[in-house]
Amino acid sequence: MKNLQMKAARAAMDLSQQDLAERVGVSRQTINAIEKGDYNPTINLCRAICKELGRTLDELFWETD
Repeated sequence: MKNLQMKAARAAMDLSQQDLAERVGVSRQTINAIEKGDYNPTINLCRAICKELGRTLDELFWETD
């Protein structure tokens, strides 16, 4: 499932995928794969992304029906 919440939060902060990747210590491809729903990040990576984007785990990674 695509992670549109993460993409929207990143865009709202005017960060590119590369910017976010550098801040959390992964490749741009990893951020792209998470946003496309092709990769399930570790809890540590989820927490790092949330910290950088100022959002909670629920806001970015909880799947809604």
